[in-house]
Amino acid sequence: MRLALRIARRELRGGIAGFRVFLLCLILGVAAIAAVGTVRAAIQAGLDAQGAELLGGDAQLEFSYRAATEDERVWMAERSTAVSEIIDFRSMLVLGEGDTAERGLTMVKAVDNAYPLIGTVELDPPMTVAEALAGVDGVPGIVVDGVLADRIGLNVGDQVKLGVNRFVVSARLVHEPDSASGGFGFAPRTIVAAAALDGSGLLEPGSMYSTAYRLMLPEGQDLAAMRAEARAHFDGAGMRWQDSRRASPGAEVFVERIGSFLVLVGLAGLAVGGVGISAAVRDWMERKTETIATLKALGASGGLIVEVFAVQLAVLAVLGIAIGLLIGAGGPMLAAPLIARAMPIPVVFALAPRALAEAAVYGALVAMLFTLWPLGRMRAVQAAALFRDLGPGRRALPSRGVIGYSAAILAVLVAASVYFSGVPSLALGTLGGIAGALLLLAGAARMLRRAARMAARGRIVRGRPGVRAALAAIGGPRSEAVAVVMSLGLGLSVLAAVGQVDAGLRTAIQNDLPTRAPAYFVIDIQPDQLTPFKERLAAFPEVTRLDTAPMLRGVITEINGRPAREVAGSHWVLNGDRGVTYADEMPDDTKIVAGQWWGAGYDGPPQASVAAEEAGELGLVLGDHLTVNVLGRDIVAEITSFREVDFSTAGIGFVLSLNAAALVGAPHSNIATIYAPPEAEAAILRDIGGAFPNITAIRIRDAIEQVTRALDAIARATALAAGITLVTGLVVLIGAAAAGERARAWEAAVLKVLGATRGRILASFALRAALMGTAAGLLAIGVGAAAGWAVLTLVMEADYHFALVPALAIVLGGLATTLGAGALFALRPLAARPAEVLRARD
Repeated sequence: MRLALRIARRELRGGIAGFRVFLLCLILGVAAIAAVGTVRAAIQAGLDAQGAELLGGDAQLEFSYRAATEDERVWMAERSTAVSEIIDFRSMLVLGEGDTAERGLTMVKAVDNAYPLIGTVELDPPMTVAEALAGVDGVPGIVVDGVLADRIGLNVGDQVKLGVNRFVVSARLVHEPDSASGGFGFAPRTIVAAAALDGSGLLEPGSMYSTAYRLMLPEGQDLAAMRAEARAHFDGAGMRWQDSRRASPGAEVFVERIGSFLVLVGLAGLAVGGVGISAAVRDWMERKTETIATLKALGASGGLIVEVFAVQLAVLAVLGIAIGLLIGAGGPMLAAPLIARAMPIPVVFALAPRALAEAAVYGALVAMLFTLWPLGRMRAVQAAALFRDLGPGRRALPSRGVIGYSAAILAVLVAASVYFSGVPSLALGTLGGIAGALLLLAGAARMLRRAARMAARGRIVRGRPGVRAALAAIGGPRSEAVAVVMSLGLGLSVLAAVGQVDAGLRTAIQNDLPTRAPAYFVIDIQPDQLTPFKERLAAFPEVTRLDTAPMLRGVITEINGRPAREVAGSHWVLNGDRGVTYADEMPDDTKIVAGQWWGAGYDGPPQASVAAEEAGELGLVLGDHLTVNVLGRDIVAEITSFREVDFSTAGIGFVLSLNAAALVGAPHSNIATIYAPPEAEAAILRDIGGAFPNITAIRIRDAIEQVTRALDAIARATALAAGITLVTGLVVLIGAAAAGERARAWEAAVLKVLGATRGRILASFALRAALMGTAAGLLAIGVGAAAGWAVLTLVMEADYHFALVPALAIVLGGLATTLGAGALFALRPLAARPAEVLRARD
């Protein structure tokens, strides 16, 4: 090892001119992963640091469709220093009267005098919440989000209606400190005083609302112990607990999952860089052929030579990883103000050791994996073969030991990705896709070389020396085809997959869903309003379909007498309360897949019909018993049937339906879906909004636009991460083109001697680049289409439609990229004089 270190040190004195591609590939991959991890850590740090402010208190207890009882209020008051009650629901804000009235869907937050317990609500014009809600001349005040105000033309001082009550707009809402705790909403926020809603008709028995109680706790309170105590005290009451340790669990889960996905996309970029690393090492060792041959002739063993080059590569790998970590950590720090302004939740940037360690581990493993193979191949070559320069096509395969080490490194890389991501299925699926794409691209590149060799010998190219030269170069032993197709192909494949998934989702959301979805989803229809509601809509010939159903909320607490989570884990059906309906006779569009519906007029022990897909995921079978807590009352129902429920249509769909007698006397409201063409939506909303001020109509197209905006943000982030992969592929492509510059100079010199013009030689070089770029683009389309199909059909359960425009863009991008790189590194070979090149080669 001492001798290896001495030789390696002397070799490194020559500088790193041959390792630019090696370093750039490693730097880009590590920097991308480190940057994503740093931003993810900053968001998590922000959530942790400002948990109490985001939540609006140290802890929160939430109930659906009811307020806390007196006993529950006493329990909270005894354990806290301050309590604030918040009522949250959707409603329609109305400006004006009659047919000219403007209506906008809003998320209403009804607050008490203690709100906010922590943090500050920013209003325009500046004032306190109490001042804004006090109102003017006996009319209570209301605070409206600026987006909603602009949408319906509201100004400060205007009077609006919520339900049947009037309010005066006191201010526009600029910042709400506890906005992140509410999760994803489909409408802008409005704040009113809870007392001002009396008599509005919006909070009637059965109406859909939630009541949250924010608590300020004594200093040093053990939140975990209090959570356990609260769950025991409120067992079966439908209470949901949140505290400042996880003020916004939905945001945390989303950030963690999208961050893990982006890191894995970054790992795809590092895999592309691995191809470049391998090519750079191979080219470097090709240029060191004489050195290696001399060392072997002097008695150096294969092990010593591997140690010499391994030491050099290790030093350069450490340098590349260090620079990548510096960029990955420093870039987000410099851009912190911009990122903070773009985020709806707080971010706290600091050094993120875990994120940097993750990036460093990935970089080191990929560097080892892709350098070990060319080192192992060179070790087994005899000195005579090296002196004769038989070319890379004559190199031996690595030893079994090298192959074993490579497999071990790959296994560690897979284990590390599973550990760091926290989502094994996502990590394994991504890595499997990357490995499959690399193998496919490598095989296709070799097939391209073989086909080019065969075509170069064919009759079709006779008399076309430029075409023959291009094909021969692609199929030759020193061809760039493998490096170009694998690196550029994988980069384009990632972009193609992102494009196909994005286009597929947009097609499903913007085109497929609206053709099946209703125009409006209506909630809070009181039982005595249901018949007149149907009669008014029957007067609209444009309404093609109207579905209604009673609506309650229930929590599945037990399965066959055991706690539900013990039996079925943390399935989404068991995560909080779920919609519950009832019916006497089986609805017309119900499709029973197992069991049978209870008969009309059935009044025996409670029976339940469960959505078939969710029942299968929960492990339920016919005859099982579910305990459902509805408004504090436990109902034990036997499962007698499974139904097919399609939630993707945005229509009425319930996981759980009970027989009507099981819910006799339970206060509830009704929901409805209205199917009508877009041109009739405004008239329908004016009519039912004027007749029934308490109901809320959610326009499905508005919800679709909200989802589309969220999708845009995710697509931009994913495309940015995929762009790093493509940039890495470009670096590899440029490196391959630079490595082949000497060979092109030789070819150009020979062709000039044989009478070829510069134009013909350049056309031959361009044809070579175009063929490889087109091949990479076409393969990327295939890989991207397969990945898009898998994600859309297997993961998202959506229909897959091949997107032609992104596919064409991928092919054109591959063609343009290789042409550009080829032209860039063809200028010097074309300018060189044949005599200089040929004499130097001789």
